[in-house]
Amino acid sequence: MVDFMIVIPAQTGRHVGQTIACANQKGGVGKTTTVVNLAAYLAADGARVLVVDLDPQGNATSGLGASRAPAGRCVYDAILGGVPLTSLITPTGVPGLDLVASSIALAGAEVELAGLPQRERRLAQLLPEVSAVYDFVFIDCPPSLGLLTVNALTAAQAVLVPLQCEYYALEGLSQLIATIHLVRDHLNPGLAVNGVVLTMFDSRTNLAAEVAAEVRQHLGAAVYDTVVPRSVRLAEAPSHGRPIAQYAPESRGAAAYRALAEELRGRTNGATLVGAL
Repeated sequence: MVDFMIVIPAQTGRHVGQTIACANQKGGVGKTTTVVNLAAYLAADGARVLVVDLDPQGNATSGLGASRAPAGRCVYDAILGGVPLTSLITPTGVPGLDLVASSIALAGAEVELAGLPQRERRLAQLLPEVSAVYDFVFIDCPPSLGLLTVNALTAAQAVLVPLQCEYYALEGLSQLIATIHLVRDHLNPGLAVNGVVLTMFDSRTNLAAEVAAEVRQHLGAAVYDTVVPRSVRLAEAPSHGRPIAQYAPESRGAAAYRALAEELRGRTNGATLVGAL
């Protein structure tokens, strides 16, 4: 892994109007699980939270108990069709938590965006009309570093990186950090790294402990103290369309995401990436 520097700003209080992109080009690392459950716990604690499902798979949409949006009613229609984002917001089963749903139409968005002007800034142009209404806006990115993810990183104030505690997850981290550098250099100078969340931690294996130790060695305070364990309950909850706080609030996974939400509240602008790869 390549070394780089992280600076953590002083803690000054509660986040207000934070837009956070949850990104990792590797699939199956707990990205959507992190978005859904962080959003639910923050909302339960009184925050106004919006989840924007930018993944064509629509897992955050179904994980919050919603169906994929019909034509004209999803984030695709805002990014490519000029539909106001405010008209696409729907409530979820969690009080205080709203959703802009995904649909299968997003699968073709990468190709359609390629020839458009300001293609990297389409989402950034839409979010100001809603971000002032919410304490947190979470953007669930697709498992790629394509134009949809670049749109999310350009629109966000910070990026949250779920990292599975397995070897292959480490290999993709430098590529993701390089993409964050490029976005900061050319599109969004204020983009910060809110932190790295270690997910799917299996305490029975030496590998998980080794990966966690290596990540902490290289990234230091940018890594959240809270570690999300492998959990059957976390895996089951999306099939019921409910966050873990509603499905199994006494489970280990619920305890981890409750603690992670509290820890996230303690970070204001996240960790700013200042080193070079």
